[in-house]
Amino acid sequence: LGRRASLSTGIGARVHTPHTFAFLFGAMFGRAKRAVFRSIERSLGSSTHRLVAVSESEAATIAASGVVDPGRLRTVPNGIDPARVEGAEPANLADFDLDAARPVAAVVGLLYSAKGQDLALEALAEEGLEGLQLLFVGPGDQSPLLELAARLGVQRRVAFTGPRDDVPSILAASDFLVLPSRWEGMPYVVLEAMAASRAVVSTPVDGARDLVEDDVTGFLATGVSGAALAAAMRRAVLAGSGRRERLGAAGRARLDGAHGVMTMAERLDAAYHEAQEAPG
Repeated sequence: LGRRASLSTGIGARVHTPHTFAFLFGAMFGRAKRAVFRSIERSLGSSTHRLVAVSESEAATIAASGVVDPGRLRTVPNGIDPARVEGAEPANLADFDLDAARPVAAVVGLLYSAKGQDLALEALAEEGLEGLQLLFVGPGDQSPLLELAARLGVQRRVAFTGPRDDVPSILAASDFLVLPSRWEGMPYVVLEAMAASRAVVSTPVDGARDLVEDDVTGFLATGVSGAALAAAMRRAVLAGSGRRERLGAAGRARLDGAHGVMTMAERLDAAYHEAQEAPG
C-alpha cells in the first residue's frame, strides 16, 4: 500500500522490507492466492528502488524468487540492543503451573501457522521428550493448540501465557528457546535468546540458519516437521544444562557487531540514501 501511494502521488523513493513473502506461505494460502501475491510483488518490484532482506538466507530466497532485480536487493540483518535482554530477573515458572525442577523450553511468537506452534506440540509428543515442558508466549487463538495438545496427550506439559511484555524474564527462566517456524526472515526472538545466553533449537528457516549453528550456538533441525524438530529438541535435553550454557554463551558472543541495533540502523540509512539517488 505504501508503494502504491508513492507511485500514485509521485512522492518519495520506495524501499520495501518484506520479512518473507506471503506467496511462500504454502500452509496458509492456496496456489491461486499465492500466485496473485507473487504477481503483485513482481509488478511492484519493478518500481521498488531498494528491497531489503533481513538476513543473508532471506536475500537468497528473494533473489531466487525472481520478483525483483537482484541489483536492487540489499541485506540488512536485524539487530537488537542486548542490554534490554541480558540480566533480566527470571519469571516464576510456578505462575504458569510448570515444574521448575524439570526442563522448560520457551516458544515465543504470535500464535498462527507461520510460527509453527503445532509442530512444537507434535515434537513434544515424540519419544525421549517426556520430561520436557513447553511455555508458549504470544497473542492469538489458543484453542486449536490446546485441542491438539489434548489429542497428543501433552496438555499437562504445556502452558500458554498469552501476550507478555516481559519476554526477557521468560527467557531467563527457560532452559532454551524453541523456534518451530515454517517461515522467517530473521527472527528477533532468536537474537533475544542469544542476548539472554540461551541455546536455541530451530527449524532451518531463513534467518535462523544464519544464527543457529548446529552444536555451536544451538541445535538446528534437519527439516520443518514435528519429527525433525523433536530430534533437535532431544539433543538439547540430552546435552544437559552445562552444555546448553556453553552454547548460549557462544550465541551471546556472536551478537555484537553484525547484529547490533546501531549497525542495523547505519546499514538501513545507507540503503535509504541509495534509494533516493537511484534512477527510475
